[in-house]
Amino acid sequence: MNIELKEKQKVKIRTDKDLYPIMREILLQANKTDQNKEHLWVCGIGANNLLLYLELVSLGTMFQSITEPMDIFSWALQKQVPMIILVHNHPSETLVATGADKDLTDQMIQVGNLVGVKVVDHLIITTKEYYSFESSGLLGKLRMSKKYVLSFLEEERIKNEAQRIGEEIGRKAGLKEGKKEGKREGKKEGLKEGEKKGVEKGIKEGRQEEKIEMAKKLKEKGIDIDIISETSGLSIEEIERLK
Repeated sequence: MNIELKEKQKVKIRTDKDLYPIMREILLQANKTDQNKEHLWVCGIGANNLLLYLELVSLGTMFQSITEPMDIFSWALQKQVPMIILVHNHPSETLVATGADKDLTDQMIQVGNLVGVKVVDHLIITTKEYYSFESSGLLGKLRMSKKYVLSFLEEERIKNEAQRIGEEIGRKAGLKEGKKEGKREGKKEGLKEGEKKGVEKGIKEGRQEEKIEMAKKLKEKGIDIDIISETSGLSIEEIERLK
């Protein structure tokens, strides 16, 4: 679930200290029942360190709720975001990284390396304080871990899923561009058609003016109205109205 960021929350995340106040505010916004459940959020960080999006990917027991790595990386791939930060809360108010927390981070580092999205931190938060995997040095150790090096088949599956997401992005972008091009072409055709009709109307009105002028001159010379009508193409009623 995408969480709409307030303008004041769209800031550059240079350290964990920049992100924690935002995440604490998000946690406090949850109702008391939900505050007693573990949340897992993914923060998308741009190349300029700007916080681009915040997504809640799990509500409940983290390890059981997340079944697919693409749940975590899907938005990053869709939005072509180069970095993510994982954030989850401990309702117990403890800030100790559990084995499950480390395993999840280890796995996501491996998947991120594969799909080109770097996991730059993982915060454990409470309403009072937080723990940073990066600042504590734990993230560096997990980057060196070989525990969750992916098998060939798992790599292929994840690559295929990332490719599918990429193709879907491309398809949507193509449709969007196609609609724009269609509107541009439609506008051009509309202008051409408008110009054509304008010219035709101008010629028609010009010819009508010529007929009227000719009819006026003939009428001034006392030529019979029937002859004027036959010569000019104007009706007798139109000629009689001429002054």
